[in-house]
Amino acid sequence: MQGIRKSFKDLQVLQGVDFEVTPGSIFALLGSNGAGKTTLVRILSTLLKADDGTATVHGFDVAAKPGDVRESISLTGQFAAVDEVLTGRENLVLVARLRHLKNPGAIADELLARFSLTDAGNRKAATYSGGMRRRLDIAMSLIGNPPIIFLDEPTTGLDPQARIEVWQTVKKLAGQGTTVLLTTQYLDEAEQLADRIAILHKGTIIQNGTLSELKQLLPPAQVEYVEKQPSLEDVFLALVGETGETGGSETQTDPTGTDSVDAGAAPARKES
Repeated sequence: MQGIRKSFKDLQVLQGVDFEVTPGSIFALLGSNGAGKTTLVRILSTLLKADDGTATVHGFDVAAKPGDVRESISLTGQFAAVDEVLTGRENLVLVARLRHLKNPGAIADELLARFSLTDAGNRKAATYSGGMRRRLDIAMSLIGNPPIIFLDEPTTGLDPQARIEVWQTVKKLAGQGTTVLLTTQYLDEAEQLADRIAILHKGTIIQNGTLSELKQLLPPAQVEYVEKQPSLEDVFLALVGETGETGGSETQTDPTGTDSVDAGAAPARKES
């Protein structure tokens, strides 16, 4: 993307945006509400025409070859686009048929297994939790194996556990070679997922780099010794039972947040 500009009447939303995404990576477009993230995604997915500049997706110019671009991408918007009257499996079969693919039933079953939805496949999508519905939505987007997927604020409105489920799904996509462009307003989401992060502010990219590169923009941190307190995520996962056990001794956290010990191990000797 080079020099992309877009205005709506007197409102200039994009003021010359430039960035490049490496194939097979997760690229996060980070910005507050109204920064222009969704407008950029709509331009890249051929749903909106830019006023100026050029954009190429999978080797195809979005203005000159929109049909080829659409065959190369999939778009998941801010809200899950599933048919709640249909079951999860029926949603997948429907999209496979719309794409004129062979064996839509087999495609649906494979995606249900891939996204851990097999047991819920014959339930109506209306009964799904937020995380399950979003996973189904992303699964529908992958029918036809598009090399590039746009995720426009995929965790908006989800509870913490559902957000973690979506994060795991996105990481798996990139691990399998899919290029992911992710828009988000959540700092932790970009930090958890992205190989590179571009910060969009008032219609322009003000910084673009890896997480470590962006951190180097600040002065070195001062080293201080403080009492470690558990984060809200630690509390939430402990309460809902998501311990992340991998076998062997179980790590336990002192409620005060000062120590971590292995169950059954001898108490650590406190040094003065």
